[in-house]
Amino acid sequence: MKIKEIIQVIEAYAPPVYQESYDNAGLIFGDPQTEVTNVLLTLDATEAVIDEAIAKGCNLVVAHHPIVFGGLKKINGKNYVERVAIKAIKNDIAVYAAHTNLDNVRNGVCMEMGRRLGLVNCRVLQPKKGLLKKLFTFVPEADAEMVRAALFEAGAGHIGNYSECSFNAAGEGTFKGEEGTDPYVGTPGKRHFEAEIKLEVIFPVYLEGKILQALLSAHPYEEVAYDIVALDNAYSQVGSGLIGELPGEMEEMAFLQHVKAQFRAGCVRYTPLRGKPVKKVALCGGAGSFLLKPAIGAGADAFISADFKYHEFFDADNQLIIADIGHFESEQFTVELFYHILTEKFRNFAPLKSTITTNPVNYL
Repeated sequence: MKIKEIIQVIEAYAPPVYQESYDNAGLIFGDPQTEVTNVLLTLDATEAVIDEAIAKGCNLVVAHHPIVFGGLKKINGKNYVERVAIKAIKNDIAVYAAHTNLDNVRNGVCMEMGRRLGLVNCRVLQPKKGLLKKLFTFVPEADAEMVRAALFEAGAGHIGNYSECSFNAAGEGTFKGEEGTDPYVGTPGKRHFEAEIKLEVIFPVYLEGKILQALLSAHPYEEVAYDIVALDNAYSQVGSGLIGELPGEMEEMAFLQHVKAQFRAGCVRYTPLRGKPVKKVALCGGAGSFLLKPAIGAGADAFISADFKYHEFFDADNQLIIADIGHFESEQFTVELFYHILTEKFRNFAPLKSTITTNPVNYL
């Protein structure tokens, strides 16, 4: 198995197009054509993790956080990023990161947090826009189902929790084949009238190539008429944060103790209690203070995230409880998510989970 095959599986789950503009997810070091000896899964690709990979015979490290965010103008070992780069390259260790793209997919980092708390009825807290397109095409009535099925198979037609969604309108198309054409119906040189179905389907932008290939392969016409338009619709399956419900209401302090235990947090920084039970919970892995207003707007009783600044705690304004559990603590189970993604696809493959705790924060 080659490195690129591991990457393809992860990126099918969390497409790179979903990463934020500031991010640097992807293959940081290494050749995608290299054969994999084994994979080490981690939250952070630190020097200690690279040493662990060397000791365990792993030539690919899959991390959540990219070790390189900005450009490296010099690599001479003056900081931990450069030392990791030198050590990884010298020892032929490839380093790959799936970061905000894995944060933003519905079944990504935030859902893994939600599972730890037992949340149900989960949805993306702040869905993203600009990630959907719509295809319009025109198909002879007798061939409409064949084309429709091919588009569905390629990934078109998903709206929320519904699949195989399309709109179909009957009409009449006209065309005249010029010299050298071989029309599916009609005679070259004569205008032809054909009963057709106008077929419309929505698809995520990263599937456009696959959708077009399916259309052109299944459509019977020599020249296929179609339109693709970008949509501004919010994509419910991709975005920031998650909101769900506890199976039953919990008293506030009992809930905070539950959160602390489930995330093995050294401490939980929280805003004043409101004297109300907790039922609806919003959360975000890593630094999630930017989602406080959406969490309040969604009616959350509590918002679990990390890296809140002092003055941001005031913004809760007694409308919910902020529970800051720490950056590492909120994302630590991403390793389990990586493991699930890879073993679900490669049943006889056993990637290794790093035993190094990369959390740079300690608690007294």
